Amino acid sequence: MTTMGIQARLACSVGTFVLDVDLDLPGSGLTALFGHSGCGKTTLLRCMAGLQAAEGTVCVNGDEWQGERGSRPVHQRPLAYVFQETSLFPHLSVKSNLMYGYKRIPQSERQVSFDQVVEWLGLSQLLGRMPEKLSGGERQRVAIARALLTSPRLLLMDEPLSALDQKSKQEIMPYLEALRDNLAIPILYVSHSTAEVARLADHIVMMDMGRVVAEGPLQQIMGRTDQPFGLEEDAGVILDATISERDDQWHLCRADFAGGHLWVRADEGLAIGQRIRLQVLARDISLARSEQTDQSIQNLLPATVNEVASDVSPGTSMVRLLAGQTPFLSRLTSRAVHTLDIEAGQQVWMQVKSVAIVD
Repeated sequence: MTTMGIQARLACSVGTFVLDVDLDLPGSGLTALFGHSGCGKTTLLRCMAGLQAAEGTVCVNGDEWQGERGSRPVHQRPLAYVFQETSLFPHLSVKSNLMYGYKRIPQSERQVSFDQVVEWLGLSQLLGRMPEKLSGGERQRVAIARALLTSPRLLLMDEPLSALDQKSKQEIMPYLEALRDNLAIPILYVSHSTAEVARLADHIVMMDMGRVVAEGPLQQIMGRTDQPFGLEEDAGVILDATISERDDQWHLCRADFAGGHLWVRADEGLAIGQRIRLQVLARDISLARSEQTDQSIQNLLPATVNEVASDVSPGTSMVRLLAGQTPFLSRLTSRAVHTLDIEAGQQVWMQVKSVAIVD
């Protein structure tokens, strides 16, 4: 097996279900393993790490970890595993915790430097502290840094934010984004939070009862009308956009994406040329057969109806639209779809009531 990327073809029996997956994942960026609790996300991670026995193959960027020639033990797999609990050495300072693994890696095999990791995770002011003096978010950042300093070829993260309060989660998010953008190794990230996935993931694997029910680039999967979990209020799309203009009079920024542009609230940190990630929920898009300029909604986009499908709730429909090649979803009452005669191939105007910056 020499294909670049991650290949995992694994099967094992676990409690009430059988894990049975066949995945070909990107060899870089952040892939989210997403699904309800107990669906097999952590089991898959443990099998890939060699912590749980499974039949099949695992190959990471051309390096076979498990296959016909046998299965490498955990300590021979070049990976790092970040658990929900940080498990820092309580008797060692932050710097000593970080150096514990780093100094055991031969200099010629180091993929990242100590200073790089400290910068990415904002730890320079914490190096002299003891773990008991750190907040929950700070401890998790140290745990992630310690894992990275072992120079892994794959980073596995099992719900690393689940033990944190909301404030700590918001504080650590920018650091996780920095890792996603700077690391040259793939990250597999387990989560059941749509907010985390929307903000962090490049690729997504949706799981249920040990099986993969959907998998692909985040924008493509989130833009489907047949959401495997019927995401209800969270159904919507994720867009990569670039700030192209600031309107300081009205405190707005123009965000350009492939297929059009949207005006968003101008946060102080946004600069011309900055890349951001936007979330547009299906409930925040209404449709019109013609352009309606005499109304309060300012984000109006021409689009083509791509698909009309029944929604998860009785009496509602999900409409998939394309602005250029960029997909959007609109949740409408089935009565509105009938009244407006909405059907595939029709040209309409999307009226976008709300846009959230998630990155």
